[in-house]
Amino acid sequence: MTVRFESAALPVDAPGAAAYAVAMAAQAGRAFPAAAAAAPALVSAPGDAAARARDSLASGRALAVTTGQQPGLFSGPLYTVHKALTAVALAEALAARWARPVVPVFWVAGDDHDFAEINHCAVLGSDGEVHALALRERPAGAPMLPAYRETVAPGGDEALAALEAALPPSDFRSETLAWLRAAYLPERSMAEAFAVALAELLAPFGVVVCRGWDGALKRAAAPLMLEALRSAHPLDEALAGEAARLRGAGLETPVTVGEGMGLAMVEGSGGRDRLRIADAGFVTRRAGERFALADLEALVRATPERLSANVLLRPVIEAHLFPTVAYVGGPAELAYLRQAVPLFAHLAVPQPVPTPRLSGFVVEAKVDKTLERLGLAPAELGRPDGELASALAREALPADAAQALGALRGGLEERYTAVREAAIRLERTLERPVETARNQALHAVDEIEKRLVAALKRNNDTALQQLARAKANLFPSGKPQERVLTAATYLARHGRPVMAMLHAAARAHVERLLEAAPPGV
Repeated sequence: MTVRFESAALPVDAPGAAAYAVAMAAQAGRAFPAAAAAAPALVSAPGDAAARARDSLASGRALAVTTGQQPGLFSGPLYTVHKALTAVALAEALAARWARPVVPVFWVAGDDHDFAEINHCAVLGSDGEVHALALRERPAGAPMLPAYRETVAPGGDEALAALEAALPPSDFRSETLAWLRAAYLPERSMAEAFAVALAELLAPFGVVVCRGWDGALKRAAAPLMLEALRSAHPLDEALAGEAARLRGAGLETPVTVGEGMGLAMVEGSGGRDRLRIADAGFVTRRAGERFALADLEALVRATPERLSANVLLRPVIEAHLFPTVAYVGGPAELAYLRQAVPLFAHLAVPQPVPTPRLSGFVVEAKVDKTLERLGLAPAELGRPDGELASALAREALPADAAQALGALRGGLEERYTAVREAAIRLERTLERPVETARNQALHAVDEIEKRLVAALKRNNDTALQQLARAKANLFPSGKPQERVLTAATYLARHGRPVMAMLHAAARAHVERLLEAAPPGV
């Protein structure tokens, strides 16, 4: 396989093995009847590995490593797979250390209502360009339906056709398209299609994909949701205090708290809406609908799907439903987890270990050759185009020209220093004119270098074109590859062995996490 993975640097706050041991100890003596009750929410997937993992989790015997993501078109950005395989690798490592089953769980946040975030994806086409694929747009004024109520059609077949047209011919193109066609059926919801696609892709690794919007799951989580509603005001105050503490420590607090907002969302007349604390009850933020606590309690009993958690409460509910020892996420999700500390404490749910996901670049052979030829690392291609091209041209200056420019600068500095010292001895006021003349002379050398570099850039079109193609692969649209391109880009070119490669990279990442010294040591 002519592709490799280059991992990003390990975060400075990597947890270390001891943190996971503490999290395991916190699960001692806890019973998980909710895991069995939530079994209908677990997506069926082919293969023995997935079946064993589902059975182990539903029986309550296994611990869990959770991760998750809102639905996305055609499996969403590549970091979705990075999250899942990090959870796999961590579950494998902990199971081996502890001699007990640990299951990776992927929570599909199908309650998410931001259709503009989930209706599109991007692939690298056969022309080396980024191709954006999209479903329909949500009409202005339409209800903010959650993803589990938004179907793939209209627009799904057209998006699949656009994907087929964009992908290059290969031995793996047909199987990749078949995988996505089988999942993204027109009548399916976006949430279900995403869950089915991931369940099939991740089945060989024993990942349990969980429908986070499922009624059985919501019913099992009802006691926690109701306590969060009953304690909305003190929890908001506690979250505000924690946010102030985090900001004082120089940490980000991406979720606004302390402004009277509840932790629950409700499906009302305008779709999914945030509940704001009001008098003895709640009012929805956009539509202004009022709900007494008794109304919400009745809603949980009758139609639990209509209530959902916000990003701070969601990981607490996951850890309540499943015996979670670790939560795998990206920088934003781990920041949410830091903010949620008071919720875990108040709701008496052991907090899982925040675990940074695998991050880095899938580097194809042709890109690797370009990087090697130009003497660049993948991360360096994130620099602005003009700056990168100038740096390359400057590095390509003939040795004699570079040496001559260096000698000229050094000579000017030496001679002007001598002139400046002599001038000061004669009259102090002469220092400034000498300094001005020195700066002008050095600026003239810089201008000469710029002209040489510009000439190199004009005469080095091939290298710049190769650089542009490599950058489109590693930093499409100027953003890291993992945040833009879907997995289909590489699965269609190299097949399922790409997943094995990423799994190996995730295992190496987890080994580094476990070997890291605890924060503060």
